[in-house]
Amino acid sequence: MFEERQDGPEVKPSVISLTGAKQMRALAHPLRLQILGELRVGGPRTVGLLSEVFDEAPGTLSYHLGKLAEFGFVEEVPELASDKRERWWRASHDFTDISPAGTGSPPSVRRASEAMRHQIVDVYAATLHRVVEVADGLPDEWANAATSGDTVAYLTADELAQASAELNAVAEKWHALHERDHANTEAVQIMVHVFRRP
Repeated sequence: MFEERQDGPEVKPSVISLTGAKQMRALAHPLRLQILGELRVGGPRTVGLLSEVFDEAPGTLSYHLGKLAEFGFVEEVPELASDKRERWWRASHDFTDISPAGTGSPPSVRRASEAMRHQIVDVYAATLHRVVEVADGLPDEWANAATSGDTVAYLTADELAQASAELNAVAEKWHALHERDHANTEAVQIMVHVFRRP
C-alpha cells in the first residue's frame, strides 16, 4: 500500500485510533490540534520553540502538551535535551484515525467524536483561509502547482468506499515519497474529503 521512499526502505506510518470519549475530547481543542500538527510536520520541539510558532505563553503550551501526552498523542524526547530542565516533545504517531464513532457506540462517544471532527474541520478551514491569504507571496512555481476544487459524483455506498480508498492511497503515495529534510522539498498538505452530500 505504501510505496518505497526514494531515499530509503518502505516505512509504514503509525496511526493512533481514537476509542474513548475522553481521548476525543482531549483532541477537540484548536490549539492542541495545531500543536500536534506542528510536531508531526516540523519534528520535535521544545515549549520555547512552540511558543515562537503559536505566540502562546509557555505555561499554556505546557498544559496542552501535558493533555496530549496523557492520551498518547505526544511524548517526551529526553535524548534531545541539553540539560535536565529542557523538555523536547514529539508526536507519538504519524496520523490520527478520525473515523466517526459507529452507531453502536455509546452516546457519549458519538457526541465526543462529532465535537472532535467539527473542531478538525474548523482547523482545516482556517488552514485553507491562510493559504488564500499568503498565495500572492508564493513563487509562481509553488502557487501554480497547487489545486483546490470539488465535484459531485453519483455513487453507491460501495463505490464511495472505493473512491475513498483510492484517494487515501494517492495521499499515502505522496506522503511516503521523501523524508522531511530531502533537498528542495517543502511541507505540502494534502486534504482528502469524500462524503455523502448532506
